[in-house]
Amino acid sequence: MATIAQSLPRSPGPLTWVREFLEAELAPYPGRAATVGRMTLAATLIMIVGMTFRVPYAWQGAIYALMVSRENTQATLRSLTTIILVTGFGAAYLLVSMWLVISFPLLHFVWIIATLFLAFYAASALTNYTAAVAFINLNALGIPLWDQHVPAETNVEDTLWLCLAVFIAVVITAVVELVFAQVRPGDELILSISDRLSVVAELFTCYAEGRAIDPAIGHEVVRLATIGTSLFRRTLRRSDYSPQFSVEMGGVAAMVGRLVDLAANLTHSSFELSASDQTRFRNLASAIVTIRDDLVNRRIPGSVQFNSDGQPGNHFPLMGEMEHTVTLIPHGFAASRSINQYLPSPDDIPRPMLLAPGALANPEHLRFALKGCLAASGCYVIYSAIAWPGISTAVTTCLLTALSTVGSSRQKQFLRITGAIVGGFLLGMGAQVFILPNLDSIGGLTVLFVALTALSAWIMTSSPRLSYFGIQVALAFYLVNFSEFRMQTSLAVARDRVVGILLGLSMMWLVFDRLWGAPAAVQMKKTFISNLRLLAQFAGEPVSRNLKTAIARSLVLRETITSHLDKVRALADGVLFEFGPSREQDLELRNRIRQVQPDLRMLFITRIALWKYSARLPGFELPGAIHAAQDEFDNRLATALDRMADRMNQNGSTQKEDLTSAYSLLERAVLKVVPKGQHLTQQTQGFLFLSRRIASLANSLEEKI
Repeated sequence: MATIAQSLPRSPGPLTWVREFLEAELAPYPGRAATVGRMTLAATLIMIVGMTFRVPYAWQGAIYALMVSRENTQATLRSLTTIILVTGFGAAYLLVSMWLVISFPLLHFVWIIATLFLAFYAASALTNYTAAVAFINLNALGIPLWDQHVPAETNVEDTLWLCLAVFIAVVITAVVELVFAQVRPGDELILSISDRLSVVAELFTCYAEGRAIDPAIGHEVVRLATIGTSLFRRTLRRSDYSPQFSVEMGGVAAMVGRLVDLAANLTHSSFELSASDQTRFRNLASAIVTIRDDLVNRRIPGSVQFNSDGQPGNHFPLMGEMEHTVTLIPHGFAASRSINQYLPSPDDIPRPMLLAPGALANPEHLRFALKGCLAASGCYVIYSAIAWPGISTAVTTCLLTALSTVGSSRQKQFLRITGAIVGGFLLGMGAQVFILPNLDSIGGLTVLFVALTALSAWIMTSSPRLSYFGIQVALAFYLVNFSEFRMQTSLAVARDRVVGILLGLSMMWLVFDRLWGAPAAVQMKKTFISNLRLLAQFAGEPVSRNLKTAIARSLVLRETITSHLDKVRALADGVLFEFGPSREQDLELRNRIRQVQPDLRMLFITRIALWKYSARLPGFELPGAIHAAQDEFDNRLATALDRMADRMNQNGSTQKEDLTSAYSLLERAVLKVVPKGQHLTQQTQGFLFLSRRIASLANSLEEKI
């Protein structure tokens, strides 16, 4: 992989690529209009209530309607409760803290720095996205609010008004979400995966029947390949799934994404089909339909096998890869439990975890909090030093942009800055000059609000590669035109707010991109190598025989590896946004890493299941004579993964570790302890099955790397 192939076709120019990218991201898809409709309706109702009853900070409530997670509609009521509780806690934190530090300027400054650090840490470490949004939003407005030179009673009243605006926002949003949830009931993640499998099955059926490909199907496959699996990752981060199911569904989503990518490659070629090719396509389509039906009916998909007679399709060099990918989809579920046991329901909602497993021990959260705190503190010091409180939106911008889940720093800053320019200068100040002077009723204002919110919501329902542009447009527009109960006639106010936004974005760019940033391709390769080493470390677990310690270490490693797997895919999306002389090599590196990611993820998932035997959890104990062979197998797996990482760094040996021989030794050790004439127990069979799968996946990964 270290040597980049030179035989790839030239990629399109930047302008052509941007046009094709926007066409794919902004194209309508099933359910998009309904999603935009409910987002716009909720935000508009919040605005009307706020303007009618003159509730301060109503614009912030509209932002809630756009930002609060809506992928899992069954968790809406829980999100409502979470936001109210977090807002109440945040308000109490502000009021009590201010009572203690308001009279001491130095202590007040230290408190602001500490609060900014806590807010950024929450954005990174909280598992509940809704709670992170609530805490960030309250602090984003509370810090500048308590810096005003007004009586303390006024600030207390404003803090309570802020809580009321949040309460109104979450109630209206929850009602709208629950009403629209009846239109398409079901789990959004399962339905999204089902839609992709259905489209691919239809495409393969066309090939199997030897008929022309429906242009609509071909276009949809290409569009889904362009979007990728970023939406899946965001859904998993914001869901209420158990940690085990999140890991497993992450693997399934990666397999489905890989299958869509392979299918999209076929739509660009023309070829003739042999009878054997048609049969293999028919089998593929049938297997995909079966997997889809199992997922929709909340069953664990059964094992899939293909009989290709050892002859790959002459015209389809990717046929074997597609069959292999479909085979791996059911393997994403290391356990054999029903999906119903994982999915949250209104009657049986699992108890939430406030922080990500190992959050206190994971240095990534600490680094993110330190960098974010540095950027926001810099903004605070700048506008305080020059006595320009009008640009205090800089701190708000820093905190709100911390909620972005886009891959690379450059990609984030591009979306943030262009969104602020479009929403603040072009649309915000443009409306202030040309449209608002001609409006004399709330009806006209509502029409303007609906148009802008619908535009922002449509962009937000793109993949995370573009969605943050939409929220940035809405945020800048609302700050300019909807933060007061009158039309602002002075452009200076709008100028100050937009300048504050740009200051916040500039500080985030300086800290995250220039001081500690790197090109997305470099970060992607570095993260992938880091994941290989982390997985090698996980292969050697548990190193402690204390069960409590072993479980704690395992959770930390699992959380870190999962986040790195998601980060690699997010950074792969970010590579598409970067241009320059190395673009061809970066794109090839991106394609190579995306090809091996599914195998690495499956290896990780399978290792999680095998860890139970290594840790000797109750019900997974093995005879003592097997442990030595198991330790040897685990050590050779760790060595193989470390060597892969060395080769990726171009400083390792070309020697490969054959895990097939290691598995053979393990199998012989198991058979020695089985009395003659007796069959292997179900527990031992499961252990050998998982070990054999790990050996196969590791060898496949070796060949690809």
